[in-house]
Amino acid sequence: MKISGFTYVRNGFRYGYPFIPSIRSLLPLVDELIVVVGDSEDGTREAITALNEPKIRIIDTVWDDALRENGKIFAQQSNLGLDQVSGDWAIHLQVDEVLHEQDHARLLQQLKEADKDPAVEGLLFPFYHFWGDFNHIRHTRKTHPFEIRAFKNTGNIRSYKDSQGFRKYPSRTAYEEGAEGSKLRVINCGVPVYHYSYSRNPALMKKKAEYFNRFWHDDAWVARNSKDVPFDFNEVDRLDYFDKPHPAYMKEVIAAKDWEFTYDPSRSNMSFKDRMMYLLNRLTGKRLFEFENYKLIRK
Repeated sequence: MKISGFTYVRNGFRYGYPFIPSIRSLLPLVDELIVVVGDSEDGTREAITALNEPKIRIIDTVWDDALRENGKIFAQQSNLGLDQVSGDWAIHLQVDEVLHEQDHARLLQQLKEADKDPAVEGLLFPFYHFWGDFNHIRHTRKTHPFEIRAFKNTGNIRSYKDSQGFRKYPSRTAYEEGAEGSKLRVINCGVPVYHYSYSRNPALMKKKAEYFNRFWHDDAWVARNSKDVPFDFNEVDRLDYFDKPHPAYMKEVIAAKDWEFTYDPSRSNMSFKDRMMYLLNRLTGKRLFEFENYKLIRK
């Protein structure tokens, strides 16, 4: 069984993405790693090359501004990498997502077992969404608790929406014409993805957020919603404290932290409806009535 990895990045240093830790966390699991590198001016490509890793194959791209709205560019970049994988299985991480080294053996075993089961098309991963720093996570209905990050490379799977997840399609033409596709049949592998999208200096977080808003909204929307203040991490519904060890790959990033964050739960912006749903989730262990981009056939 051959395992391929794929990811994409552009100007990773400029916007504070832990893309090197993300790549390093994938390398022990895969036989090849396709890294789609958009036109960057901050040394991103050079840093990847400096890893001197024979498993890595870089695909150079130029981002198309015509695909900037609704996150289409992210799906396109993901698919460019997916088109290059040659393994029986494909593992995808976005460059703010990192796997823990202690979970490698368990994940490989899960892949081997799933490979023998024709009913299984992919693996579902739980997520730790870090917010504000490296000691708080956001686990509410505003975040996805699970996502598909590994699947059998059948040739008919493409990135769904803005590359948040994946679906299968009857043909490439159907996908390009906007077909909804079919949800993958998955099992929960239990291996968490450490997601660091909101673990940045507040000034850098503001810069990153305003830049990437351009890929969902037009210039007028971006101008209306731009604020001349650093990102406020306390504008959030609810956070929980996280005291487990982080992946070793993140050691240098965490040590370089140059800001302080104090969580103030009294400033919660959680709606009454979401408060009720959050309590139900705590009582039942389920997120009722929530959209799921997969078919869970076995936990």
